[in-house]
Amino acid sequence: MPAYICGVGLHAPANIANHDLEARVETSDEWIVTRTGIRQRHIAQGEVTSDLGTQAARAALADAGLDAADVTHVICATCTPDSYCPNTATQIARKLDLAAPMALDLNAACSGFLYALQMARALTTLEPGATVLVVAAEVLSSRVNWTDRTTCVLFGDGAGAAVVRAQPAARAIEIVDAMLESDGSHGGLLTILGGGSARPYAPGEPVGDDFFVQMNGREVFKVAVRSMTDVCRRMLERHAMTVDDLDMFVAHQANLRIIEAVGKKLDLPAHKVFANVQRYGNTSAASVGIALAEGCADGTFAPGGRVLLTTFGAGFTWGAVLLQF
Repeated sequence: MPAYICGVGLHAPANIANHDLEARVETSDEWIVTRTGIRQRHIAQGEVTSDLGTQAARAALADAGLDAADVTHVICATCTPDSYCPNTATQIARKLDLAAPMALDLNAACSGFLYALQMARALTTLEPGATVLVVAAEVLSSRVNWTDRTTCVLFGDGAGAAVVRAQPAARAIEIVDAMLESDGSHGGLLTILGGGSARPYAPGEPVGDDFFVQMNGREVFKVAVRSMTDVCRRMLERHAMTVDDLDMFVAHQANLRIIEAVGKKLDLPAHKVFANVQRYGNTSAASVGIALAEGCADGTFAPGGRVLLTTFGAGFTWGAVLLQF
């Protein structure tokens, strides 16, 4: 059965430019831009993940022309939840004054938005009358080591949201297909281990470096480019398509080098490769959701167009989703 994105929205807190980071860590605007393409990112101040997610959700519902009362399910994709328990989806539902929806968190790291879209497709197949609110929200600034310039300059905070239904509405973006994959053998290359059951903390124990993002950037780059390129090629083959049939391509906004490398390997012309990482940084699960909402708002994704989304995250997780506008 088909499923449709009927509304999209985003929310990002106040932005912080590269020059503002010079007071926190030994770096410079030139160093960051040269290596990542990122010029600024958004950092939450006094806001938690559910706050960002709630604002994006409101924007998506307004875009869909729906009320919060119409929502039957809430899926929150995040690797920086408000807390282990209660889950962040229930807190978004509370802040939206929803009436007893099914609400759960999903953690596929940076692949979370695409994984959540696929779960929403499944729910609308089982319950054709469902209105599924997909929210991908992150406060990565709470889990980066601000003394490690190789990681802290990459990440930002933000949220993207989508309303998914079985029936098309005024805005009807069809989720044509999804391919989602993982490989846990590479899990040690990108981690936030501290505080989990494998790395528990005792009361009063100092928080260690493993509480924050730790990454082997060189190896992550290689696997990310290879995995996203491969899954995109197979998606196109499955639908007897070539890159000429695509109107736009949206990769996870990790850094500009990865986005450009995947586009080049797929032989995509530069004008078909979407990028907003320079304004948001890597917002993990929120990345593709923010890109989708921004592209819809500014007319980048036009009615009738075909758009291929792809992502890659810790785990490792990755995948591709084909959309028909």
